Amino acid sequence: MQVTVELSKYPLDSNYIPPIKDFIKRIGSNPDFKVLTSATSTQIAGEYDLVMTHIQNEIKESYKKYGKAVFVMKVLKGDLLS
Repeated sequence: MQVTVELSKYPLDSNYIPPIKDFIKRIGSNPDFKVLTSATSTQIAGEYDLVMTHIQNEIKESYKKYGKAVFVMKVLKGDLLS
């Protein structure tokens, strides 16, 4: 099943740009996904299990590397980036 996930990351730190840029870079590193980044969110489209596992791993890595942050996620069935 294909999904599109829209993610926004809000680091709880005054120096918030580097953690956001790093997260976007890591999320977009997998060639199996379509990724579209805008000023307020990043959209990822691909196979449900692969996308969700990738997001889970990258959120965990963000917490380890940068500490506290809020993630907002919307999940939609289907590839909306095609």
